[in-house]
Amino acid sequence: MEKDVKEFSTATEKLIQVDIEKEMRESFLQYSMAVLVSRALPDVRDGMKPVHRRIIYTMNEADNTSSKPYRKCAYTVGEVLGKYHPHGDASVYDALVRLAQDFSMRYPLIDGHGNFGSVDGDPPAAYRYTEARMAKIASELLKDIKKDTIDWGKNYDDKLDEPTVLPVKFPNLLVNGSVGIAVGMATNIPPHNLNEVCDAIVARMDNPECGIEEILQYIKGPDFPTGGIIMGYSGIRSAYYTGRGKITLRGKAEIVEEGNHSRI
Repeated sequence: MEKDVKEFSTATEKLIQVDIEKEMRESFLQYSMAVLVSRALPDVRDGMKPVHRRIIYTMNEADNTSSKPYRKCAYTVGEVLGKYHPHGDASVYDALVRLAQDFSMRYPLIDGHGNFGSVDGDPPAAYRYTEARMAKIASELLKDIKKDTIDWGKNYDDKLDEPTVLPVKFPNLLVNGSVGIAVGMATNIPPHNLNEVCDAIVARMDNPECGIEEILQYIKGPDFPTGGIIMGYSGIRSAYYTGRGKITLRGKAEIVEEGNHSRI
């Protein structure tokens, strides 16, 4: 009995008294930041989530570029999965497919060959059937990557180096936008026209003191890959000034009379 009491006393001496409310707040913040950084939200520097960055980097390392023949997506998925992103083949392939869809990306970073799904929600073919290579614009995300332009980190098993960010030549986050849901936070950034964004960058370089109103002279608003008509401008201004705004997008249809029937 005395031995049990002594062991209990020794154990209680090692306990740390903390306020549960404070501990929950700090632990939740640490968890949410881990999710945010590791997979959920894009990096503002290159506009990519880790899985997208790893796909593009792996394809570049495998010389699967726009000037070379297509390769099976199964090869790319396997390389990314085995070297950098051990989170299941579905997560890698879904991310790869999205980068190749011209209705999801304003400027697709992957040139896909085969069935990569449709805007109506049809799923893509399995990765053993589809083929892909880097789109030409994706090469601009990796120029000078070997010239000490970025920081590198170790992969999940400390065997390989991988880029922590890509040395992009244009603001991919604004150009292609991004959607992400983390723990306690989320983002939904619309895509923009590349020419307009580059003009705004030049204007900002010429006049670092220019404000949002001057930048809006160059960037008129979002440029969605599916087109459409944006109804009203107040939501756009609110988004650019405050980071929050709602945009109402309307499609345009035309009814064509063809003999005894009509076609939309």
